[in-house]
Amino acid sequence: MPMMTRLFLLLLAVMLGGCTTISDFFSWEDEEDPQMPAELVDFQETVVLDKLWSVGVGDGQGEGLYRLQPILVDGVVYAASAEGEVKAVDSTGGKTLWRQRLETGLSGGVGHYKGSLFLGSPDGQVLRLDAGSGETLWSARVSGEVLAPPQSNGRLVAVQTYDGKLFGLDHETGEQLWRYDSTVPVLTIRGTSTPIIDGNVIYAGFANGRVLALNTADGSTRWEARIAIPQGRSEIERIVDVDGTMALNGAELYVASYQGRIAALDTRTGRKIWQRNVSSFYGVSQGFGNVYLAEETGTVTAFLRNGQGIRWEQDALAWRGLSKPVPVSSYLAVEDYKGYLHLLSQVDGSFVGRTRPDSKPARADMFADGSTLYVFTDGGKLIAYDVRARN
Repeated sequence: MPMMTRLFLLLLAVMLGGCTTISDFFSWEDEEDPQMPAELVDFQETVVLDKLWSVGVGDGQGEGLYRLQPILVDGVVYAASAEGEVKAVDSTGGKTLWRQRLETGLSGGVGHYKGSLFLGSPDGQVLRLDAGSGETLWSARVSGEVLAPPQSNGRLVAVQTYDGKLFGLDHETGEQLWRYDSTVPVLTIRGTSTPIIDGNVIYAGFANGRVLALNTADGSTRWEARIAIPQGRSEIERIVDVDGTMALNGAELYVASYQGRIAALDTRTGRKIWQRNVSSFYGVSQGFGNVYLAEETGTVTAFLRNGQGIRWEQDALAWRGLSKPVPVSSYLAVEDYKGYLHLLSQVDGSFVGRTRPDSKPARADMFADGSTLYVFTDGGKLIAYDVRARN
């Protein structure tokens, strides 16, 4: 069986009567496959990844192909596991400030707004927790599995579900204020993008290849942009999910889809400022005047943010199932399916460092604060690294 077919069997869920869960995201070993993951190349390491601390958070991502995303706020890292453990960890020394074990499993999180945390469960439960203690303030119910962190602006909580809906809940009570329904294709990649709230607008990407701007007050549509157009004869060939992290920079929204495009959108109108054909699972980041993306093929690409083309490409990690590239200091961090963390130069894409935080990879996006890089592995290890040039 070709590797790409196996990849789809791992990632896809049939949206007819439920979803299929596969526990092992990348587990192929087939020497005859023309798309075998590339062997790692040797290089002169010029950057050190010095481990500062490591903390366990429950069972990590569990067996549901989740991407529970920790968040750093005012010197505290909040992280959650699939079995329902939530931790607040001091970002400086790794000390656990508090720990809560919820009565429900978790599939989406962690969202944060001014003293509150927001989480979602596989059965559609949405929870608001006190960020100072982990105490549950309210819980609400939506129509389906919550696979991305709920977002809030203090008035509204935006919750996206795997069945193609976006809910607006009251921040104080959890009461449903409105609901937006999108058209869900027969096959879809397991996941949803994380909504972005900016002022009185919510930006959300959907499995039909579209990005929408909606009013926070009533969920009405301001504009709609098609990032990818389904093509091909089979349902697999027609998958165009917008599942990865979007990036907002002023009046520009950067977004990528599977089997579609990366595009820069004008947030006022939804007009495409520029676009390029790509296929990516995990979304985009930005830094040094670039927009970064790891393509399905394993090529890491730095697109010029002004749309004038490509600054550099790094293809030595071909078919290694890469995560979203994340800027840290003047470098770019990306993990592969074997759990290796690679550091690239943001200037030219050359390799400058490498380590292996865990034998298990990290589906959750890494995140950084200055020269500190945080990794949350699928097995539940939350690790902080100091990234610095080698003396």
